[in-house]
Amino acid sequence: ANVFARPEGDLAIGEATLRGVAVETIAGPGGGPPLFVATMPVTFETMQESLFALVRCDCEPDGFFLLTGGMGKAPPEEGGFWRLNGHMHELRDEAGAARMHRVELSGECPPEALDRVLGAMGWPDAELVFELVQEGLTLPEKDFRRWAAAEA
Repeated sequence: ANVFARPEGDLAIGEATLRGVAVETIAGPGGGPPLFVATMPVTFETMQESLFALVRCDCEPDGFFLLTGGMGKAPPEEGGFWRLNGHMHELRDEAGAARMHRVELSGECPPEALDRVLGAMGWPDAELVFELVQEGLTLPEKDFRRWAAAEA
């Protein structure tokens, strides 16, 4: 999933069923993909510092990071091994100021670990949306969490 700041302006709200879960979808005003030009309230460096502070998180200078946890072969929700990796991307505005534009995330982790990574992006103060690349849909956070928790 790609994580973005919630786009500003009018958005088309729809519905879909993914993994047997009814979710709300977000589209651009014409029904196509939203225009992701808004940035998160944090800089690349600030997010990277926040990730460095997490236990069992490695963050590379190019923005790649890996957060791991758990032990054994049990599923992540039962305390088994999990991993969440991502890649940070920034965007410069016309004045040259850089802010986080999107974060690519993949893997699986407990909700608390996701909270810590999203916190590095400015959440919960910043409203985030999740673009499911393979499905071609964008979900608000609450629906992304429900989708992610469903059986694949």
